[in-house]
Amino acid sequence: APRFDFCLPCWCAANTLTAKEFRLFPSVIWDVIRMSWDGYIDNLIAQTKDSGGTAHADRACIIGLDGGAPWTTAGHAAALKLQGAEGANIAKCFKNKDFSAFMAGGIFVEGIKYQFLRVEDDKVVFGKKKEHGAITIQASKTAIVIAHTTEGGQQGNSNKGVAVIADYLESLGM
Repeated sequence: APRFDFCLPCWCAANTLTAKEFRLFPSVIWDVIRMSWDGYIDNLIAQTKDSGGTAHADRACIIGLDGGAPWTTAGHAAALKLQGAEGANIAKCFKNKDFSAFMAGGIFVEGIKYQFLRVEDDKVVFGKKKEHGAITIQASKTAIVIAHTTEGGQQGNSNKGVAVIADYLESLGM
């Protein structure tokens, strides 16, 4: 029988289900699995604190590399809430390693168009919008981590927080 693997990030342990078990898995458990990704938002924001304890990222989210489906929920107080096709558009650029759409039309996050600044190593993208702050986006093997830096905040600190989470997911093969 085919098997499906998934990771419960809260416990950082892989669990394997048969196809029959997968179909019978209660939907309430899937809600718990999905909500468990929200802890990564708190971790990312904590990673952006400077020596004075000021966090430079105020919102974050994680989406899937394949299609841009949300991994974190919009219910988290510090969730970055992508709208409409924003997640899919971001994922498409990262999946294809073609950032020309960002270069030509900007990067849309929460309905705001950020100016594309640069891409590094085909896996990290930076954007900025005056009076709205900045965004940092980094891909791992299967996920895309996105953080918003407050206006006047240090995007470098947010870059660090995003990298910590993306690199950790990468280390898990995700």
